[in-house]
Amino acid sequence: MARSRDSDLTGRRALVTGAASGIGQACAQRLADAGAHVIVLDMNAAGVHEIARAIHGEAVVADLSDPDFIDRLDPAIDIVVNNAGFQHVGPITEFPRDTFSAILRVMLEAPFWIIAHALPHMYDSQWGRIINISSVHGLVASPYKAAYVAAKHGLEGLSKVTALEAAEHGVTSNCINPGYVRTPLVENQIDAQAKVRKMSTQDVIEQVMLERAAIKRLIEPDEVAGMAAFLCSPAAAAVTGSSMVMDGGWTAH
Repeated sequence: MARSRDSDLTGRRALVTGAASGIGQACAQRLADAGAHVIVLDMNAAGVHEIARAIHGEAVVADLSDPDFIDRLDPAIDIVVNNAGFQHVGPITEFPRDTFSAILRVMLEAPFWIIAHALPHMYDSQWGRIINISSVHGLVASPYKAAYVAAKHGLEGLSKVTALEAAEHGVTSNCINPGYVRTPLVENQIDAQAKVRKMSTQDVIEQVMLERAAIKRLIEPDEVAGMAAFLCSPAAAAVTGSSMVMDGGWTAH
């Protein structure tokens, strides 16, 4: 299939974390469709190998909470999509300390390790794209999500610092901030929120998840992947240090 000039990533190497499902899988597929060689990283061994085979990419099985994974990554990476994450729902007074630490390690420290690992190659190439899958919760907060909100707010700051340091080397760094996306992570949250709030799952969707959104539907993973592809295109060459909000109007209030 012929590729348009704006979507041709032939010769580029992309790393997508949390790529065995959801947003990560959609991003891996979209970048591969544009011609990139995609390194598919996830701790789900079966899932990561399946996706890698489907897109003719490269599978890396790794737990991002263990910094030793970085030593197994070839630093010749042109595009980074920091997507991996997980969620725990509970009040601060009952939030497990080890879970709080693990969420920050996977969702903030690991992106830092990866960015620092990939930037020297990007600097040498005078081209690179850092795409951090943040969240509307990188901009605003919700109760019962202390670690997730803290990690995403931190990721926003890391992304902006990267943008300022890397600009002179032709490297951009941006966040994508979706609202609730139709992923396994969100589906698991529905049940957790229902338990914490003592509500039905349908009420959680309507009264909690989509209550502040003007567009009353979940966002699809392919929509987020489309934004990631845009950030790799020539049209986005001057877009850096930004938060690309895809929240259905949540933060318009």
